[in-house]
Amino acid sequence: MVPSERAARRPPPPERTHRREDWALVRGTGRFAGDLRVPGMRHGLFVRSDRAHAHFQIRALETAAAVAGIHAIFTAQDLGALTLPPINPLLPLDREAAFPVLAERLVTHVGQALALIVGMSHEVCVRAAEQLEIQYAPAPEPFDDRPIVRVEYGGAPPAAAAAERPEHAVHVNLHCPRVISASIEPRVCIAHWIESEARLEVHLGTQSPTRARDDIAQTLGLNRSQVRVLSLDVGGAFGAKASVYPEDLLVAWAAYRLRACVGWTASRSEEFSSAAHGRGADLRGSVQLHPSGRIERLDAELDFDLGAWLPFSAVVPLRNAARILPGPYVIAQTQVRGQGRLTPRAPVNIYRGAGRPEAALLMETLIEAAARRLSQDPIEFRRAHLVRPEQMPWQTPSGEQLDSGDYPALLDLACRLFDYDHERRAQMQRRAQGERVGIGTAFYVEPCGQGWEWARVTQHLDGRYTVASGSPAQGQGHQTTWAQIAAETLDCSPGAIDVVLGDTDVCPNGIGTLASRSTAIGGGAIVKACQDLIRRRDAGEALPLTTEYRFESVESWSAGCVIARARICPETGVLTIEKIAWSDDAGRIIDPTLARGQLLGGAAQGLGQALMEAIHYDPDQQLLTGSLMDYALPRAGDMPEILIESMCSPSPNNPLGAKGVGEAGCIGIPAAIMNAVRDALADLGEVELEFPLRAEQIWRVLQSCSPEIQ
Repeated sequence: MVPSERAARRPPPPERTHRREDWALVRGTGRFAGDLRVPGMRHGLFVRSDRAHAHFQIRALETAAAVAGIHAIFTAQDLGALTLPPINPLLPLDREAAFPVLAERLVTHVGQALALIVGMSHEVCVRAAEQLEIQYAPAPEPFDDRPIVRVEYGGAPPAAAAAERPEHAVHVNLHCPRVISASIEPRVCIAHWIESEARLEVHLGTQSPTRARDDIAQTLGLNRSQVRVLSLDVGGAFGAKASVYPEDLLVAWAAYRLRACVGWTASRSEEFSSAAHGRGADLRGSVQLHPSGRIERLDAELDFDLGAWLPFSAVVPLRNAARILPGPYVIAQTQVRGQGRLTPRAPVNIYRGAGRPEAALLMETLIEAAARRLSQDPIEFRRAHLVRPEQMPWQTPSGEQLDSGDYPALLDLACRLFDYDHERRAQMQRRAQGERVGIGTAFYVEPCGQGWEWARVTQHLDGRYTVASGSPAQGQGHQTTWAQIAAETLDCSPGAIDVVLGDTDVCPNGIGTLASRSTAIGGGAIVKACQDLIRRRDAGEALPLTTEYRFESVESWSAGCVIARARICPETGVLTIEKIAWSDDAGRIIDPTLARGQLLGGAAQGLGQALMEAIHYDPDQQLLTGSLMDYALPRAGDMPEILIESMCSPSPNNPLGAKGVGEAGCIGIPAAIMNAVRDALADLGEVELEFPLRAEQIWRVLQSCSPEIQ
């Protein structure tokens, strides 16, 4: 356990280490929740449903509870009216929805927790679980087809002239399958009731310790001061650890009920069946082209699969996808409608990009299809529609405000990196020799979160500083970045600054690390707190001196352009991504090395979505991709050459001029790859493709359109 702020500090790393976090991690002295060992800790195991929709009863509870070493077996009957916390009210629900923490009499998805077994070891809990008898009875599907949430922007009816010109309309239908977050560290929760303090201490891999603390306290009926959440080292999150899970609440509840320490670590199979998935949407769109060659109208329909229950941020992907359209383009009329439905599957939550990739995929596929319809170069077609720098700040049809940027310059930079004119000539030569080579482009915008963060800065008597933030890290390098931001403001060495994160007892409140908001808002709070400390110190206040600042901001908007070259084997359909060039504008970048790491990490996940990743259920809603034997993830050898160069259009919305960078790769890379493949197949017409772009799908397209077969 971490008893104090001083104990939570780490010794400064050697100067040769770029990231101060790495010195502890490479030596094996990281502080992950799963490493915690508390004397007498009891272990939790969840009994889960293997049906998607059925009535059930649990039999032989007494037999299982009699297994030596079992402390308790909890079912819904032990919990009373315990339900999951309410969701983020960004979009209103069409009807009220309360979701139980444990299934009561009806299961709604494979992997849903039916009971919690607590015993002296994991092996003992497994033996007890084997004694339980789960009896199922048929039940109708638990959800109807009615949307539970809707969103709409625009709504202008099509002009009569446009309706009379169907030959000038371009349509696309796209499907984004569910994917998993695949964090190196699965979900972990260890809750310890400390009787002498009447407090619950919870070690939890979470992106939002403050909200986790508040949700646990509310669920257990405790004061916030009675719950401490520690989220120190976390091995990846990507949005999947932004909300509390039923398992987190149940482990905390069991520790409180038993007045003990209870720990649970998810298996990889549990991560597939019960952790939040990402993506999962059907996208339909059309653009109406004016005879002059400009887009005069965009229509879009977005249909999101939400799963069987709603995590805190469940509506965010739908909202983001709808409000971002039409992205960086000037289009006179837009109508965007979206809806989300409950389905008998695992929940869907924010996953790196959270609606941004869906918006870019739909818009950019339409852009290139429209350019082909008009026989125009897609780069020049984009250039004619991009928001110009003198139009900034630009208000979008959904009411969002793009704060700053030079989009034509970003396009030019990407073309220069890619050597676009040369690559188009080479493409023609290769096609003449029988190769199928495509070049695809995707422009994107990236909203970077809004709201507030607190920061606390202390100057000690020895001249050192401590920076505490409510915005923790899951591998991004916040220890390093926060020290650099504070050192620059305080005019000292980063080595003189200790950074404290992920502990609700010693850190101020915060919304957390998500939505590409950390540097802009969390870093902005640090700058403001440091400036306030300087002001008070210069006014004569004595050391030690502590100051806190709550910084609040509207959203900043990053942007970028990706160009990809792809080759398709005509005989097998095997797709090879040969080259990617990428210009990105994340405003002012604090640490170029860390920013590049974020870009490449996002690119790997974007590549995975485009080429290989997909969660599949059968018609009975049984999970078919329940392990890494069935689900493909990108490896180092799958990464193509990526040329990256960053621009800087500082944001006026925060003192650093920073914008987000963490989700860009997941936004631009998949759309560019989709367009490259469609370009490679353009002689076959506007073929329908969906992610992942595996060889079999492409081969079938080639076979179905082959003149020999026709």
